[in-house]
Amino acid sequence: MSIKKYGVLLVNLGTPDAPTPAAVKRFLAEFLSDVRVIDISRIIWKPLLHLVILPLRSPKVAKLYRSIWTEAGSPLLSYSLQQQAALAKQLPTIPVELGMSYGSPSIADAIDKLLIQQVENIIVLPLYPQYSCSTTAAVFDAICRALKKYRTIPGLHFIRSYANHPYYIEALKKSVELSFAQYGKPDRLLLSYHGIPQRYAETGDIYPQQCELTTRLFSELINFPADKIIMTYQSRFGREPWLTPYTDVTLASLAKSGVKHVQLLCPGFSVDCLETLEEIAVQNKELFYAAGGEKYQYIPALNDSENHILLMTELIRDSL
Repeated sequence: MSIKKYGVLLVNLGTPDAPTPAAVKRFLAEFLSDVRVIDISRIIWKPLLHLVILPLRSPKVAKLYRSIWTEAGSPLLSYSLQQQAALAKQLPTIPVELGMSYGSPSIADAIDKLLIQQVENIIVLPLYPQYSCSTTAAVFDAICRALKKYRTIPGLHFIRSYANHPYYIEALKKSVELSFAQYGKPDRLLLSYHGIPQRYAETGDIYPQQCELTTRLFSELINFPADKIIMTYQSRFGREPWLTPYTDVTLASLAKSGVKHVQLLCPGFSVDCLETLEEIAVQNKELFYAAGGEKYQYIPALNDSENHILLMTELIRDSL
């Protein structure tokens, strides 16, 4: 089959349209209503979400979004669009569209754009290196919903994860080496992944094993003592136990124990977003300093770096 009949669908999580309480409320309502994200009984969860969580949380989260918003808009969206453009240059005969699991541009709209171009096979690349039911599986669900209206659906190649891809590990290594060259080698290097409830892992989600795999391969490749590399989990929500160790707790403990210099990399984030630019780069930095730390650097996400686009191009070409 002609290569021109392939199309690429890049997918990320999504972002509010604006850093306002109303826009954030719409986004969070869609995001937190997905059973893949929050699997509590809908009878309990929906009233709690709409009557308590959204009214209280939306203004606070909007304020955080305002602190990272740029002239180009949401960093997550602007970086994702840059990835789309850069990948399209590498694959000039293959249409590349971007969709978000929540918010806009939607996955359904992106699929429509591909099918209008007579695409017969879609390569789906969720921009989550490590598989989780709360992210990657949610993309699959959204694609299935979007295709329900079509009599003839395209062939699908779904890239479930790339936690151990050599180009990915190499890109992480080079990113960290740039930070080391600029700021010196730290006392500790933290690899902070987005957390999930511990219960999800106990009932079959392979996410922690995927994170451990990336961490192990990275530790074997980088010229830095493995015993000074710490894997942690961030961004927990709610009261039930999440994967541990927690990033914020670990940072405070390190500082109190006399560790003065840390650097943090978030390998699970394809682009910089609220969780990296505000939670990690600002909140956790303040926490580390308050506990006695002296030097703290957040290492940016791979974003649209040359090494990252090379990885994405290789993932697509391997799928043709």
